[in-house]
Amino acid sequence: MGTLISILIIIVCLLLILVVLVQNSKGGGLASSFASSNQVMGVRKTGDFLEKATWTLAGALFVLSLISTAYNKPSDGEAAGTESVTRQKGVEAGASAPEAPIAAPSPAAK
Repeated sequence: MGTLISILIIIVCLLLILVVLVQNSKGGGLASSFASSNQVMGVRKTGDFLEKATWTLAGALFVLSLISTAYNKPSDGEAAGTESVTRQKGVEAGASAPEAPIAAPSPAAK
C-alpha cells in the first residue's frame, strides 16, 4: 500500500508541475493562445480551470503525504534512524559508546 501511495504522489507531482508550467501570470501560457479564437473555452474559463486544477492537485498532494506517514513509521516502536551507523557498529563490536565531552567553563563566566 505504501508503494501505491508513493506512485500516486509522484504522478500528482508531475501533473502539478505540468499545470503550473502551462500557466503564466503575465497573460501568456495556455490562456493566451485562446485569446484570438474564442472557441469552446474562453480565456477566463481556461484560467479558472488551471487554477482549480492547481489547487486540487496541491490538496491531493497534501492528503497523500499525510496518508503516506502512516505507512512509513517504524514497526518495532523505536525511533529508527536516530543513531549513526558508525556508533551502532561500534557498540555491536563490543566498544562502549563514547560519552559527550564536558565543556570547559568560559573565562568570562565569573
